[in-house]
Amino acid sequence: MGRGARRPKGFRDVDGILLLDKPCGISSNKALQKVRYLFKANKAGHTGSLDPLATGMLPICFGEATKFSTYLLDASKSYRAVCQLGQTSTTGDAEGEITLQQAVNVTRQEVEEILKRFVGLIDQKPPMHSAIKVNGQRLYKLARKGETIERQSRSIEIYSLELINLNENMLTIDVHCSKGTYIRTLAEDIGEQLGCGAFLAKLKRTGVHPFWDQPCVAMTELQSLADSSPHSLDALLLPVEAALSGLPRVIIEGAEARAIQQGQVIQADSSQPPGLIILINHEDQFIGIGEASNDGRISPKRLMNTAR
Repeated sequence: MGRGARRPKGFRDVDGILLLDKPCGISSNKALQKVRYLFKANKAGHTGSLDPLATGMLPICFGEATKFSTYLLDASKSYRAVCQLGQTSTTGDAEGEITLQQAVNVTRQEVEEILKRFVGLIDQKPPMHSAIKVNGQRLYKLARKGETIERQSRSIEIYSLELINLNENMLTIDVHCSKGTYIRTLAEDIGEQLGCGAFLAKLKRTGVHPFWDQPCVAMTELQSLADSSPHSLDALLLPVEAALSGLPRVIIEGAEARAIQQGQVIQADSSQPPGLIILINHEDQFIGIGEASNDGRISPKRLMNTAR
């Protein structure tokens, strides 16, 4: 919200993280705006776009949680993908026009051998139908004009790639990967290696680190609660620090807590290993992220606004 902008009437400060089960057919931004409206939240942002046809986990950060959203943007993610074998499309997914059709004659063993080639660090070229900017222009806008330009490959990592089902021409796989991985490109590359072509038919994001195996909330459930009991929506929120699960927690008290909340470096226990840490006050309240150095000093990195 820009300087001097007015907050929408009836909106409020909300802090926390919602694990939304994004429905098929809407963009991540449209889902974000709808959720923000239902919560009447002054500030909200999502942590990694899903294409309109994709479903699944879309963490929504409210208020102070937006300060820490980069840790979710940079996190590893998991997906269940269904690939249509024997066909390719202009967009690499089910939205595009079919550009190739051919017979599929592959065995489960052959597929498993091909999948092994993609595990680990690999180079991947972003698809034309993506939001990446090249020379200041979004690739998908150029693609809509029928333009294709050269894109530089980027290094990504596939941590695991498991064959779930091979049923005639439909291949289902589970993918655990680094940020920046395009599953539609992975589907196309698998199809090319199999010699039959492929496009991404369905995609569901099943997890975002550290939120593995956690239930997501459907948009219909949010709407129902907003209609019947809007105050109960807040009970669905995870605490801000949930995005940082796995980092060590350090309790700071008194003058040290006040100093670090003012942006000052403090001296702490020299036995604390260097790296990022979660800062907790004497009341067990999360106050932000710090960075511990080898000499025992702690520098503030991102701090909660405790003045509200």
